[in-house]
Amino acid sequence: MEVQWLGIFPGVFTGLVLGLTGSGGAIIAVPLLIFGLGATVAEAAPVALLSVGVSAAVATYSSFRQKIVRYRTASLIAGTGMLITPAGVWVAQQFSDALLTVLFSAVLIYAAWYMYRKRRESATQPEMAVSSPCQLDLESGRLIWTIPCARGLLASGAITGFLSGLLGVGGGFIIIPALRKVSDLPMKTLIATALSITALISLSGVVSATSMGFMNWALALPFTAGTITGTLVGKRYTHSFDEAKLQRGFAILAWCIAFGMLVKVIYMESAFS
Repeated sequence: MEVQWLGIFPGVFTGLVLGLTGSGGAIIAVPLLIFGLGATVAEAAPVALLSVGVSAAVATYSSFRQKIVRYRTASLIAGTGMLITPAGVWVAQQFSDALLTVLFSAVLIYAAWYMYRKRRESATQPEMAVSSPCQLDLESGRLIWTIPCARGLLASGAITGFLSGLLGVGGGFIIIPALRKVSDLPMKTLIATALSITALISLSGVVSATSMGFMNWALALPFTAGTITGTLVGKRYTHSFDEAKLQRGFAILAWCIAFGMLVKVIYMESAFS
């Protein structure tokens, strides 16, 4: 196995984005692998899952020590996602790279729009209290389990798991909005729980891709090493930048990447037609 050491550089950039913004790791990893190293979406997705999953696991460790992870919530969402993820991995191998690129671009555009919109709303108006199906018991600090609550968490896990396997995404930008919609968990607990879910679902995707023979370890290992390094550096300097500007900047970067991927698909299709 000849290690592709050039994978370290896009990995470092991915880690910097993850460390500075707290999200967007897989979303930025897949395009970097495609444009920088010539990988297809199906090849890049498992590599992105490995790098982001390892980074999420490292970040989750401190949250476990602080006891702010909601274990039952994470177990239900992650368990559902881990069951669905292999289906997404398998489906990805059946689709053409052009179709996967279009799907990934659509998800990327939506994620960037959601991030940009939420950042603007939080800057211009206070967050309104909204009744959610999963209510927090203020005495015990745990969620009150009801059928609507369980249904919402199961749906979140299924969507996250399938997209993780299909496109190599499904981390914070999906789980955090989903948890905010179905629960009233405080943001600190919500992010910690989302990180643990990301780590578990990513692990399922990595295991599935490896067992099916789709994991490119020669690229995955240096890329993951670069991601961890970049994440640690990014976290060290995150307080040196304005969070709102970082989030808006990431959203604009994501839009540019998404449209670049669409242009690439159109060009390749027209060149071979």
